[in-house]
Amino acid sequence: MGDFSGARLAPFRCPDKDTPTMNSPATLARDIDGKAIAATVLGEVAEQVRELTAQGIHPALAVVLVGDNPASQVYVRNKILRAGEAGIVSIERRLPSTCSQQELLEVIAMLNADPGVHGILVQLPVPAHIDEAAVIHAIDPAKDVDGFHRENVGGLVQGQDVLTPCTPSGCMRLLEETCGDLSGKHAVVIGRSNIVGKPMATLLLQAHCSVSIVHSRSVDAPALCRLADIVVVAVGKPKLIDASWLKPGAVVIDVGINRIDTPHGPKLVGDVDYNSARLVASAITPVPGGVGPMTIAYLLKNTVLAASKAPRIA
Repeated sequence: MGDFSGARLAPFRCPDKDTPTMNSPATLARDIDGKAIAATVLGEVAEQVRELTAQGIHPALAVVLVGDNPASQVYVRNKILRAGEAGIVSIERRLPSTCSQQELLEVIAMLNADPGVHGILVQLPVPAHIDEAAVIHAIDPAKDVDGFHRENVGGLVQGQDVLTPCTPSGCMRLLEETCGDLSGKHAVVIGRSNIVGKPMATLLLQAHCSVSIVHSRSVDAPALCRLADIVVVAVGKPKLIDASWLKPGAVVIDVGINRIDTPHGPKLVGDVDYNSARLVASAITPVPGGVGPMTIAYLLKNTVLAASKAPRIA
């Protein structure tokens, strides 16, 4: 293996010893509809925005984009669109790819000091000449709606009430909607990145799961995964995980988004071989339409949370 970097669904039972080894065509894994669940979250966000607005607080998200990376532009556009739909004010700051690190840090400092800005997001990646870590840690932790600042990372591990990374938080909501109570479940997280793998494992622990992390140095990774009731995959390797990695009845959360070429043109696929895994799993997130919408929904949820905690402007 390479280096690993609206409506509630009916709860699934943990598989038991009598669960068949393969699903029949009539019992293929149920898709976990991230779009529908994200719509529910965005509805919750919109209601919170209305409550804050009635108190004279207008939640605002500042998005900083450096350069003209096409994918980053799409991500920023989608975030601003969803923010507007939820009633959140959007502030966009665009800088050329040639801007210096100091210029970017000055923009962040200005947004940190602005009491009318509640959340700050610097769209990653930034150009190679800019130190990404320096940028992340320059953001006020109270406005770090990505949940990447070291203070928020440390607070998460200690179980404090902090802003948590959006993708893992969204994955937890998908699991809660799908499985109900997660207590006692055995979860395997495939991947150990700071953005997804590590915080995902922490959140699962806080939900009282027994958690294992599988990575590129793990011995017999498929065997470890076959013990899991819940499998969360975030490695950036298209279709790496197939049915042979899964215990019958497992719930699979596929965080990966990979663009591959096919005879019919480019296609987005996950880190899981969807057609293979759905023969064994009880529920699985499709790509696209699974985890992606939840990431944006929880970015906005973090923005509203930050606004609710912000000092009141006299």
